[in-house]
Amino acid sequence: MKTRNKLVRMSKVLSMAFVIFLQIYWYKIRRKPQAEWDILWGKIGERYRKTLFELEGLLIKVGQFLSTRADLLPKAFISQIEDLTDKVPPSDWSEIEEILAAESLQQKFLSIEKTAVASASIGEVYKGVLLDGTEVAIKVKRPYIDPIVQTDFRVLAIIIWFADHLVPIPKGFINFKVLFKELKEVIERELDYSKELDNILFFQERFKDMDVVKIPSVYSELSTANVLVMEWVDGIRITDVESLDNVSRKEIAKQLIQVFLPQWLEPGRFHADPHPGNVLVSKEGKIILLDFGMIGEITKKDAAHFQKLIESFLSKNYSKAVASLAQLGFLLPDAETRTIEKLLTEFASFQPEQLKEMDLLALKMEMNDMIQALPIQVPTRFVFLGRSFVTIEGIIRNLAPEEELIDLGKPVFMEWLNKQGNSKWSLVWQWIQSQPVFKLIHSVTEFLDAPKKLADLKEIEQRRQFQFTIYENNKKHLFQVTLLGLIGIVAGIYTSDDFIRNLSTGVSTATLIGYLISSHKQKKWMKYMHEKR
Repeated sequence: MKTRNKLVRMSKVLSMAFVIFLQIYWYKIRRKPQAEWDILWGKIGERYRKTLFELEGLLIKVGQFLSTRADLLPKAFISQIEDLTDKVPPSDWSEIEEILAAESLQQKFLSIEKTAVASASIGEVYKGVLLDGTEVAIKVKRPYIDPIVQTDFRVLAIIIWFADHLVPIPKGFINFKVLFKELKEVIERELDYSKELDNILFFQERFKDMDVVKIPSVYSELSTANVLVMEWVDGIRITDVESLDNVSRKEIAKQLIQVFLPQWLEPGRFHADPHPGNVLVSKEGKIILLDFGMIGEITKKDAAHFQKLIESFLSKNYSKAVASLAQLGFLLPDAETRTIEKLLTEFASFQPEQLKEMDLLALKMEMNDMIQALPIQVPTRFVFLGRSFVTIEGIIRNLAPEEELIDLGKPVFMEWLNKQGNSKWSLVWQWIQSQPVFKLIHSVTEFLDAPKKLADLKEIEQRRQFQFTIYENNKKHLFQVTLLGLIGIVAGIYTSDDFIRNLSTGVSTATLIGYLISSHKQKKWMKYMHEKR
């Protein structure tokens, strides 16, 4: 790492963050026009990028994460960091040698090439040969990376606290505390190679019956928390389309969907970092997956909603798709479901030949603008799932630009559905519900149910107002008694009456604690009101 001194790292990152905060506040106070905001965000992105390459470490991971949040961040900022790669200069071989010696591993290898074949922000990969002549990949954690990451996390915690309390960002858009917690958990898992070893064994077992995918074997007896020894595999980088002449690109795209669709739909672990450097193609046309350090997990409940969402898209039942998005938390409380449904319908009506005639960069910018303008968000728990999906989608479009993504995915999804033991009637029913006649019936039903829904909403608001009044009255009474107790303390001191002073002190203390508890409960209740609205 270029800068290992803790104080230097902290000062550089914090000074960058506070300058950014001040700039945002200044523009907010001055009510600057959108054009000047775009210029500011471009400068902020450029400054962050320069600091990132100067300090490396955790900042590269954070930059990669931020580059996927077009739903939250301005496009001028995203454009400065969206092409970041997780490739940094390798460490000195003498430092790597020290790590191998500390783990008592050097004598286990016949030879090790001193030049890294891959170098990332947390680890580096070297090619080695075992004593029996077997070629292996040796993944070594970067020297001093643990204290550097811990320092960066402390700084990030400070920045997030300020952003959460002082920066004028819409609170409905993102929960900084949850975001920080999830990012910290993922990176800390990535720092422990024994956990990556467990992930490799998990995915080997998961894909043992799937011929289209290859997971490298791992040498558990030679692996530690700092070193991971794996089978050496040769393959072609999946984005190197010119070298894939002997293999059908469309078939590879389908195989990618076969490999990743179950990961996104079934509860359990999924590969959260499938960038092109981690996805290779063998000479036989198999998908080779590498680097299982960054792994996410899906709950059973979310998996069920995602399955319904895909069924809705495949049957073109966009009202059900909107309902699934709402259940997953992608829609903010004030989202107008009919508007979202119309936008999904229009977006799905694009034909591949239309996309070929468009300026794709301009289209992407327009999509970013639309996402930011709409009352939608990416829930924090799906950040890494979204990263996985967007990365694979980009690879597939690069492999098969002539094909429609839904057309490629539909047969794979139906095959997966049959394996789950689910009936096709679910999909048929979704399709029937999407038809105009059914929509008309549904609209009439909604119209007839409208008075009851309005009455329910009115009752809910009345209950809210009643609960709010209870909190306010409790606080008011407790404050009055506290004030009365303070007067009693003064009176006890003035009259030298110990009984009155002690009684008043006890009453004041008890009511003050009650006031603070009541205020905390009210604040907590008001914080989550919008989620129930």
